[in-house]
Amino acid sequence: MTGTENNVKKAIYPGSFDPVTLGHLDVIERSAKMVDHLIVGVLNNNTKSPLFSVDERVNMLNEVTSHLPNVEVVSFRGLLVDFMEKNGIDVTIRGLRAITDFEYELQMAQTNHAVYPDMDTIFLTTNLKYAYLSSSIVKEVAMYGGDIHKFVPECVIPRIYEKYGITK
Repeated sequence: MTGTENNVKKAIYPGSFDPVTLGHLDVIERSAKMVDHLIVGVLNNNTKSPLFSVDERVNMLNEVTSHLPNVEVVSFRGLLVDFMEKNGIDVTIRGLRAITDFEYELQMAQTNHAVYPDMDTIFLTTNLKYAYLSSSIVKEVAMYGGDIHKFVPECVIPRIYEKYGITK
């Protein structure tokens, strides 16, 4: 991993993070130990209807990663490979929960590499205690007022319930 001219190991962990989960945070913390500078890239995707705005997601991620001095949270739109090339990043990190994730992520990694040959992808298997967890599951449980304490960082919980008009 090179990243830039001065050999700083730079990587990006991209995603929608709507909302950030404990599984995401686990991958961020583990990735931050591997590189000098980790960018958490929040995708601004106009084709989806997210629960949180891009700015809200960036703010939540900044809050939950504040203990990691080498982590920077930024938003981006468009192709990941374009963002990576523009910012001198040649490593992307992807979390894998199950074999179905691998099939999709491998296809994406190979496509990205075809478009941007200087990039590599690191796959991190999720911690087993988060193997079932996704942002979609968190939103579904929260929508019905279920307990999401085991799924997301504490500071995110009231924000999720607020979006659904639930007072806890």
